[in-house]
Formats: sequence, C-alpha cells, structure tokens
Amino acid sequence: MSAMFRALENRNYRIWAGGALVSNVGTWMQRIAQDWLVLTVLTNYSGAAVGLTTALQFLPMLLLGPYGGVLADRYRKRIILLWTQLAMGLTGLAIGLLVVTGTAQLWHAYLAALCLGIASAIDAPARQAFVSELVGQDNIFNAVALNSASFNTARLTGPAVAGVLIAWVGTGPVFLLNAASYAAVIISLFLIRTSELVPVARSGGGKHQVAEGVNYVRRRPDLVLIMVLVGILGAFGMNFPITNALMATTEFGVGAGEFGLLGSIMAVGTLAGALLAARRAGPRLRFLLGGALGLGFFTLVGSVSPSFWPYAVLLIPVGLASITFLNSCNTSIQLSVEPQFRGRVLALYLAVLQGGTALGAPLMGWIGSEFGARWSVAGGGIVVLLAGLAAVIVVSRRSRLSFRGALRVAFRGNREQAA
Repeated sequence: MSAMFRALENRNYRIWAGGALVSNVGTWMQRIAQDWLVLTVLTNYSGAAVGLTTALQFLPMLLLGPYGGVLADRYRKRIILLWTQLAMGLTGLAIGLLVVTGTAQLWHAYLAALCLGIASAIDAPARQAFVSELVGQDNIFNAVALNSASFNTARLTGPAVAGVLIAWVGTGPVFLLNAASYAAVIISLFLIRTSELVPVARSGGGKHQVAEGVNYVRRRPDLVLIMVLVGILGAFGMNFPITNALMATTEFGVGAGEFGLLGSIMAVGTLAGALLAARRAGPRLRFLLGGALGLGFFTLVGSVSPSFWPYAVLLIPVGLASITFLNSCNTSIQLSVEPQFRGRVLALYLAVLQGGTALGAPLMGWIGSEFGARWSVAGGGIVVLLAGLAAVIVVSRRSRLSFRGALRVAFRGNREQAA
C-alpha cells in the first residue's frame, strides 16, 4: 500500500475510518443546514444569530473540554465514544423532527447547538486520542493526516449535497440524514477488535487532573506557542460558516446551493492539504508557521474579491493553509506528549481552538451585520496575519534565527505544501 495510506493496513483503523467518513458527511450537511435555517428561516439574515448559534456549539468545548480530556485519560475511549455518538445522533433527530413538522423556533436551534457542543466536548478528546490506540505511535502521523483527509472529503461533498437538498426539500431532512449517519460510527465501534488495540498508560484518580494537564503545557514552550496561535486563529480565522454565509447572501446575493458550494470548494484545498500531509514523515515547524501566514494572507485577499467566483477560488488556498496549520498542531501534540497526558493536552488544544471559535463567532457575525461581510473577513485576515508574524518573531528569537531567516522557513513550508 502507498505510504500515503499506510495506516489503512490496520483493520481496526479501516473500520473506524469508514464509519467516520459517513458521519463526517452528515456533520457537514448539518452545519450548512443549521446556518441556513438560522440565517434565512428563523431570522431575517441575522449574522449575529448565526454567530451565537456557532458560539453555543463550540463554547462547551472551552468550559468542559478539559474534563473530557480527564475522562479520555482515565476510562476506555471506545465506551466514551459510543455514548457521545448516540447523544449527538439523538440531538440531530430532535431538531430535524422540529423543523420537518414546522414547529422549530430560534431557541430550539440554540438548544440543539448547545447539546451538540456538550456531547462534542466529551467526544472530541477521546476521539482524537483513540487514534493512537488504533494504529500505535509508528503510524500516528499518517493516521491523523488521513483523518483530516476523511474529514475534508466529507467537507467537499457534504455542503454541496446539503445545498441541493435544502433547495429541493428544505433543511429538516438534512438534519434527519445527519442523525442517521451517526449509526455508521456506532457500528464501527462495535466491529473493532478490542484485543488488537494498542494499550496505553492511563492516568490515576485525583482532584487536580485538569490542573496537571495545564501545568504540563505550561512547562512546554512549544505547546504554549501552539495553544496561543490556535486560540487566535480559531477566534478570527476559522469562522468560515459565518463569513461565507454573510458573503454569499449579503455581498453576492446567491442562494443555498451556492452557499453550500463555497464549503465544497474550500474543501478542495483542505483535502489537498491533508493528503499532502499524509506523505510527510512527521510535523515540521515551517508548516505550522507557513499555514498561519498563508491563512491570514489569502483571507485578507478574499475580503476584496469583486464577485462570487473569485472569492470561491480563493477559498482553495485558504483551506489548504488552514489544514496545514491544524495538522501540524495536532500531530505535534500526538507525537510529543506522554500517553498519560495525551487526552488532557488534546482536550486543552480543542478547548482553545473551539473555544476561540465560540468567542470569536458572535464578534465576527456582529461586524458582518453592522459594517458588512467584507469587513468581517478582512478583520479576521489581518489579525491572523499579525499573529503569524508575531509567531515568526518568537521562533526567530528562541532559535537564534534572524527574523528574515525565520520568515524564510515559514514561506518554504508554504511552497513545499503547495508543490
């Protein structure tokens, strides 16, 4: 098997990846349906309402994610995932039935987003750490990259399918299809051979396990840099559902099909970035810095796009830069953190990423509603670009490189990734 797909030689990982792909398609369909429902059905194109919905979905990760990491380090991740996937499926079913019956109200959408966020806060750390039990440390980098490829394959197809279905039958059936997709993950978890899972050290009990995870990160300057960058980029550079919805409706005057298409076009870049990452032997700092700088630059350029199609095309390098950055962060943590801390550190990483998105989403939505969608996109691009440059300065000082030398390293990562 090609080195790009070597993790698929593992039977357990193949089963897990298949179930995850089906579920991810449903998840991306629901994301489009949720934003479109709030934006066009439950409100009169309120970017602030869409931002609040996003915040409610991601804020639980900021508040509860670290405790989800404690559970992942202490208990069997497979059992945790069975319960969380069931909870998310039932939530999708409930909001879908409300929409189909014509009884959905805005607070229902808010509540569904919050419930999904709570379940995800427990699910995500266990799901991220579970990969190492499936494939072991030798193939972890490839498995993480293939996970991203699966996620972005779903991101390529899910929004486009959702856009067509929304235009054809409305948002309700999209929620119901997403609810059904969780069955694929649940079935895959039952099919996995537990005897073939790689045993990992588990943390002991105690009252201060979250604090232990925080202190572990504080002692690692490399992890601190990742957390700071992830928080900033999550808040200002990763709110694509909001900015794309506002650009599609208020700037370009297009409908649900074109809005869904924006997500699919962006997924071309993220899928390409994930597959390119699968070819590499391990994470490199240049890709982390280059991804941050590229995300800021191309987002800023997108804010001045004159029409729909130039904006859509620019989402390809935006997607490639964002997944390059996130893959580098995730695999750096997976490979460098001791197993008994991995769940908690991954939980902190996800809490910062999704918590940043939750905190930034209402602000980005408000800016878009009050000053226009272009200002929301441009503001995010400027902040991300400045954060990337600040990270280059920090790296140059710690590694005794000149600023120009550190910047050259970052842009070399961008060129290699694009090649």
